[in-house]
Amino acid sequence: MDLQSIKNRFAIIGNSTALNHALNIAAQVANTDLSVLINGESGVGKEVFSQIIHALSSRKHNSFIAVNCGAIPEGTIDSELFGHEKGSFTGAVDSRKGYFETVNGGTIFLDEIGELPLGTQARLLRVLEAGEYIRVGSSKVQKTDVRVIAATNKELIEFTQTGRFREDLYYRLNTVPIRVPSLRDRKEDIPLLFRKFAADFSDRYKGAPIQLEEDAKNLLMNYPWPGNVRELKNIAEQISVLSKEKNVSAKELQSFLPDHNYNRLPVLAGGKSAVSQQEFANEREILYKLFFDMKKDVNELKKMFFDLLQNPNLTSHMPMYNNNDNSLPDLKNNAGQNNYSSSSLPVFINQNGNEIHQHEQIEESLSIMDKEKELIIKALKKHKGKRKDASSDLGISERTLYRKLKEYDIEE
Repeated sequence: MDLQSIKNRFAIIGNSTALNHALNIAAQVANTDLSVLINGESGVGKEVFSQIIHALSSRKHNSFIAVNCGAIPEGTIDSELFGHEKGSFTGAVDSRKGYFETVNGGTIFLDEIGELPLGTQARLLRVLEAGEYIRVGSSKVQKTDVRVIAATNKELIEFTQTGRFREDLYYRLNTVPIRVPSLRDRKEDIPLLFRKFAADFSDRYKGAPIQLEEDAKNLLMNYPWPGNVRELKNIAEQISVLSKEKNVSAKELQSFLPDHNYNRLPVLAGGKSAVSQQEFANEREILYKLFFDMKKDVNELKKMFFDLLQNPNLTSHMPMYNNNDNSLPDLKNNAGQNNYSSSSLPVFINQNGNEIHQHEQIEESLSIMDKEKELIIKALKKHKGKRKDASSDLGISERTLYRKLKEYDIEE
């Protein structure tokens, strides 16, 4: 099947070089049984590519199923994929077939593959390597003949460097990679897509299709489209329904475009490359709190040492600081000498009444993991062990909190 026929069959609009290249790879690999890893941002249409591969393959008359790995709770995903035996866990009142059993001979599309727990990744690797799996609660090995197509909006190679994704599974899935371009990387296709969506919505709502003025087209093409094709379709529908004029100007179009304020989070080192901002999107708030606290501590230390350097002629007996009192020692500026001794530094008193001199260095851990663990423990104590309230306070999902509890071995 030629490229234009594929576009017509699956309602794909666009002629950009990147899009055509991705479609060509999908068509070429379709009639094989190779595993395919589809990369691309959210909203670019990765599932459509999985449907193209299945429809052009020898498995096209067999089952196809799409599974969103990020939408299935961690405790039940093994049962969903591989099935379970009766009584294998609480609530398992009957035996159940998993997806790898029900689509035997067909194709399974695993979206958001990066969200799979490590244990499930090991089970999936066995399916890919030997075509074998075991139901939850069973010891019987079963066979399956399923083609696996995976998709992700994350950089899995970076996940392998931080231990969040198995390296052997990554290379097994990545036999044939397909990268679906984002909408901002195929700007020439944006007016075509918008016109198609506008025509569809005019038919649905029984009205004349809207038209964009030239300045509005330029605005549309230069907008970043973080939600990609999905966001463009939503905007086209809003304008079709709410616009008073059928010829839309740039000024009117601007009122429909959201003002995206992108967060510039610090970049963490992860092996040879940096961890992408998306890796910790779900943990943005907890990271903000973490870095804010660290910055505050560092600034206080810098200020204290700056005062000491600027005021060398301090009295030999400085006010003592008790860590039960939140006030800092009053450093007075007495000029006259160029040197100061250790006796001129503050003396601290701990809760037991023992003096701690400046040479007794007490190092605080600056590990991000330690700080994150500390914040999680504080949140759980604050909310008396209620995960839902603690996760809300930390700004992360309850599922992410559950994973962190297991990762840091935190007892509730």
